[in-house]
Amino acid sequence: MCEHCGCQERKKEIALEKKILAQNEEIAARNRRHFQEKGIKVINLISAPGSGKTTLLEATIEALRDKIPMAVIEGDPETERDAERIRKKGVPVVQVTTGGACHLDALQVHRAFHQLEENHFRLLFIENVGNLLCPSAFDLGEDLRVVLVSVPEGSDKPAKYPASFFRAQVSLITKIDLLPYFDFDLKEVQKLALQINPRLRIIPLSAKTGEGLSLWLKLLEDLASR
Repeated sequence: MCEHCGCQERKKEIALEKKILAQNEEIAARNRRHFQEKGIKVINLISAPGSGKTTLLEATIEALRDKIPMAVIEGDPETERDAERIRKKGVPVVQVTTGGACHLDALQVHRAFHQLEENHFRLLFIENVGNLLCPSAFDLGEDLRVVLVSVPEGSDKPAKYPASFFRAQVSLITKIDLLPYFDFDLKEVQKLALQINPRLRIIPLSAKTGEGLSLWLKLLEDLASR
């Protein structure tokens, strides 16, 4: 029966997936210990493509660079465009091109970190590959996992991608300056997200206008001071 229904192959796929995730967990634990020894706090930013992660980082760097030393690991399938944008802000950045893979893993972060290690910084941002599914399964050794949802995406994202919200500590609702132009229910997205993760801290903000940004910046300052 297995030869016809393919369940044996499926069992092999599941076993391989478990092995990959177990190996990743081991490396992530080592990353976390190393970051702690160095006194570095790590923020893993997860979202769908186009939610405004890079724009948020640019605004964050502008606001905090005179207060807190920062560095960035950029994850993208191809190109260094986002890294170039961050580089112009004057902070150390390493681009990780995944060649089509839909997430960063702990080993990639480990290697990228060692390229940054000679620099002094207190906060390390990891801009994960634009995807709300795959990155949720991979611990990178971060202190804070942040999931972004932008107004143009629609308010049903928590229901469609619950794992990303369940495993996060913070959710940013970005591009709220566009609320008048899109059918986006701010109360609905917060309700859906909190049903999945009651401990989730939700911050609506606009990196363009600065609305709500002070709450995000205060969160980062508190994290860096621990």
